[in-house]
Amino acid sequence: MQSRSRFALLAAGAIALAATGVTPADAACKRLSFLVNDFGKDGPTKDAKDLLDKYIADWTKEHGITKYTVGKKDVTCELYLNLIVVDEHTCKAVASVCWPDDVVPKAPSPAKAKATEKK
Repeated sequence: MQSRSRFALLAAGAIALAATGVTPADAACKRLSFLVNDFGKDGPTKDAKDLLDKYIADWTKEHGITKYTVGKKDVTCELYLNLIVVDEHTCKAVASVCWPDDVVPKAPSPAKAKATEKK
């Protein structure tokens, strides 16, 4: 009887994984982050999140990834400078970016060469 309940539990787990649609074997992921240093704490926290979104959009476009998902954004802030009247914080926003495993990110294009001067 115990083996039946164990099988039922395993079957339920397999169905739950299939229902999620994407398993770790089906996706490739990368952790991206953005760091902001500014006065106050609310400003750099918001800026770090907003600039991380922009960085993720640029990074995925540069690597030829059109379909992707962004995980939860975590923001940590540290006091950088305390000037009694005003303080300065360094905030770092981090998120996982995942895309289908069948999509192979292309290498970013090399920086454009500067035009050479005519002699």
